[in-house]
Amino acid sequence: MRSDSIKKGLERTPHRALLYATGIPKSEMKKPFIGVATSFTDIIPGHISMNELGRFIEKGIHTGGGYPFFFGIPGICDGIAMGHKGMKYSLPSRELIADIIECIVEAHQFDGIVLLTNCDKITPGMLMAAARLDIPAIVLTAGPMLAGYYKGQRRNLTTDTFEAVGKFKKGLLTEQDIQALELCACPTAGSCQGMYTANTMACITEALGMSLPGVGATPAVMSEKRRLAFETGVKIVELVKNRITARKILTKEAFYNAITVDMALGGSTNTVLHIKAIANEAGIELPLEIFDEVSRKTPHIVNIIPSGEHYMEDLYRAGGIPAVLHRLKDKIYSNPTVSGIDIKEIARKAQIFDEDVVRPIEKAYHKEGGVAILKGNLAPDGAVVKQTAVSPKMLKFEGTARCFDSEEDAMKAILDGKIKEGDVIVIRYEGPSGGPGMREMLSPTSAITGMGLNESVALITDGRFSGGTRGPCIGHVSPEAAQGGPIALLKDGDRILIDIPKRKLEVKLSESELKKRAKEWKPPKPKIKKGYLLRYARMVSSADKGAILE
Repeated sequence: MRSDSIKKGLERTPHRALLYATGIPKSEMKKPFIGVATSFTDIIPGHISMNELGRFIEKGIHTGGGYPFFFGIPGICDGIAMGHKGMKYSLPSRELIADIIECIVEAHQFDGIVLLTNCDKITPGMLMAAARLDIPAIVLTAGPMLAGYYKGQRRNLTTDTFEAVGKFKKGLLTEQDIQALELCACPTAGSCQGMYTANTMACITEALGMSLPGVGATPAVMSEKRRLAFETGVKIVELVKNRITARKILTKEAFYNAITVDMALGGSTNTVLHIKAIANEAGIELPLEIFDEVSRKTPHIVNIIPSGEHYMEDLYRAGGIPAVLHRLKDKIYSNPTVSGIDIKEIARKAQIFDEDVVRPIEKAYHKEGGVAILKGNLAPDGAVVKQTAVSPKMLKFEGTARCFDSEEDAMKAILDGKIKEGDVIVIRYEGPSGGPGMREMLSPTSAITGMGLNESVALITDGRFSGGTRGPCIGHVSPEAAQGGPIALLKDGDRILIDIPKRKLEVKLSESELKKRAKEWKPPKPKIKKGYLLRYARMVSSADKGAILE
């Protein structure tokens, strides 16, 4: 066992003394040492239930014949960090999480690790660590939140708080409505109720084979989640004993399966960044184009908010990710999972309990999957759009550039009524290095939707979007503005063409004009001049590479 290096032999006498100081009984010293990385915190709704889940994981590890050691991992709530300086830290925290887990696991030589996670950057950060360390590992995502209710309708974070800002500005909601929605939109523990980044990553983790069947969609408040936590604890000891390490599961086939499920779900565009980053740690090259290739041949069969009307709790009752896998069983590859059951076998045995939530292939919501990769003279290295959240009339759009060098400036213009039909809002210098941190743009996109402009206005950015974004919003434009990408050369009044079916993102300027502007362009001064974000900006790659540190 790995842990023998800290507990066996005469020279490890002081190490054993320190271990005994933790209270470990002598009888337990021969058992596998299991690290439990928990991102419990009081400030993230998706994580407040983790202490209880941790108890069940602990019971499972003891039952399985291991000995658990818990350690903490930081977490950021993207919703609370949204729309201000705090969002600059969200994506960079993914790298910190991976590094922290690496440090703790290697320093203490755990034999295996349980990753207790839930929200946006925390889950991919933990999976990156598992792939990097290549030891036995298993993930438990804490589960989605249940819907709220107000005036007889189900309510959720994005539609009923972020988009409510724009609706209030348009006079469509009263102050009383706003106050009521604040209290009821997020009624329970759990990750936000739709197919936003946290829940998309939970579903993808299950599709990768890194969590037990049913984990991804089971709500946080269900007793079933506690049973899954117990089974997760038992299973990690089995993985250690059978020497099943993370990279034996995180194969190229596993990533293909995960992308296929992602496309079928119409998941968050952030998964493009995260899947590429996890694959990079697993030593697997995933070109950006593979997302588009898979999307073109994968039907969109599950339509959860924000693009649809269903909630994560509906997917849970319909059979969860196993039900989705069953529908896609002819499109996925055979691959091992942490459960010990091949993913194809899980798919074959699964049942579908609601044919509308998990639709048959021939009745898909869309013939293609959730994400499209666009290219053109405005994004030579690619850009990403959630095409299943775009109305048919906006799939092809030509408009006039309105350029802003920060999210705040764009948001002010939107709320002040300065954006008109036919505009293409350009938010730049918000990329991985230019932001720095590649902020999500849920506040401006939600304001656009709330003000009724999402079928007449488009938005492009070298930043990124929350999974809660809907409408013609194109992110991850690469190269980013801070690196002199074409998005930096745009001026107010330029004509921009968006053609999602043909995968085009272009500015109607000649090559000579773009070259002329490029010669005149000067790199901006760094927005952040100290601390972690300064170091991050110097090391981070472009979005098309997954915004990994190089």
